[in-house]
Amino acid sequence: MSTTPSSTSAWATFWNRGGWWRAVLVAIAYVVLYVLGGRLVGVLFGDQVDADNLFATPQSVFFGLFVPLAIGAVVLTAFVASLHWFPALFARQPVAGRWWMWLAPVAVVVAIVLRLLGIDYASYAAGAVAVTFLSGLLVGFVEELLTRGIVVKMLRDAGRSEWVVMVLSSLIFGLLHATNLLSGQEVVTVAVTVVFAFGFGICMYLTLRATGNLIWPMLIHGLYDPTLFLSTGGIDVAHSGPQSELLTLAGPSNLVFMLVAVVGLIFVRGRVQRTHEGAVV
Repeated sequence: MSTTPSSTSAWATFWNRGGWWRAVLVAIAYVVLYVLGGRLVGVLFGDQVDADNLFATPQSVFFGLFVPLAIGAVVLTAFVASLHWFPALFARQPVAGRWWMWLAPVAVVVAIVLRLLGIDYASYAAGAVAVTFLSGLLVGFVEELLTRGIVVKMLRDAGRSEWVVMVLSSLIFGLLHATNLLSGQEVVTVAVTVVFAFGFGICMYLTLRATGNLIWPMLIHGLYDPTLFLSTGGIDVAHSGPQSELLTLAGPSNLVFMLVAVVGLIFVRGRVQRTHEGAVV
């Protein structure tokens, strides 16, 4: 039986209207469930997680990082599936990218390669690196599905310009990292992380536009995070002590991302407009 406006559920009708406040509502709901899921995992398996060094053992990475992300992935997948949004989210982007937008994925991939080649893998326990990369792929899937998938779609459905779509989706992405306050990080450190995440979010939006499909920011983000974790030994922490020349070269990547983000803020234009048949350029 085909779905018509009259037969569409109230649940789908509500979310299909889009809008910034619905996008924020989804993000808040996700954060709450993610945090609660993490707390539950901590209660059940907290003895498996090394509080001083999350990446000390495969078990620590699995229960401290992978399982909470898996819970988030299930929640978001169920939400998207309930609305039948997967085809739309993974379809070819309705707004064409520009040549300069390739600066974003290229800059991130260069940082990934430098870290891949510069990480001291021997300093980690057997299996910890593999679980970290699997967890990183989940980070890419979850965070990009939420911010460059769900949020971007909802803002476009509400008729927002691509500049607004880019800024608001990146701002939501940045503010997701404010939850680091719950793990005891200092306010200044968290604030800097949020600002960087905002710039990185713009780079991922530009990657979405340049590559034309959500799968690419998912994969690039999913490789960037684990290489960053393993090169610094932690999540959202700065490396201390001696490091390889390749990791030193990757160090200024944050500044490069912020510069690319500024370019995006200046030059992004366009809008996805609605017709009676759906959303088109």
